[in-house]
Amino acid sequence: MQQWAHDRAAEAGSAAGARLEVTLGRLDPRLKLAPCLRIDPYLPAGSRPWGRTRVGLRCVDGPTRWNVYLPVTVQVFAPALVLREPLPAGAELSPDLLVEAEVDWAERSAVPWTDADALTGRRLARALAAGDPLRDPDLQARVWFSAGERVRVTAVGGGFRVSTQAQALSRGIDGRSVRVRTDSGRILMGTAVAENQVELPL
Repeated sequence: MQQWAHDRAAEAGSAAGARLEVTLGRLDPRLKLAPCLRIDPYLPAGSRPWGRTRVGLRCVDGPTRWNVYLPVTVQVFAPALVLREPLPAGAELSPDLLVEAEVDWAERSAVPWTDADALTGRRLARALAAGDPLRDPDLQARVWFSAGERVRVTAVGGGFRVSTQAQALSRGIDGRSVRVRTDSGRILMGTAVAENQVELPL
């Protein structure tokens, strides 16, 4: 059973070259399960193979078929960027404030950052302690442009891209919808994707 759990965790962590630690929990001691000659472990639908999760155990060869869930904690240790010192919410990140350390990637659903250059200039959405890894929810969303700025709007369709200039009618926050007005006066709704860049899927 522990080997099966370790194998599933390895599938999740192999891309990061991770070191895995799997801790099996205990079934409810009040359960009275009939003897079983063969038990099949499986990952329930919607469960992820790391962090605090559960593994299904079903009896497939016994006088009584049963199915139970065993709590499992999978820790996935790999290098990521952490803070050198505690920082308050709103602090701007720079390479000298970051250091690489081994962290548990599975501790939260969002994976930690590993690219210091990509973090440069980003601001913290909440206060963090020294040694805390940086994950997307810890960072303020990028603001690519302000209301009133000129932006390039690119319409993307099946095999083609068409671009035009427009004026932003609101702030362009990364990944969020934004309204723009073209030079002809048409109002369009797109997504802020980069500095002064709006994408409009067709």
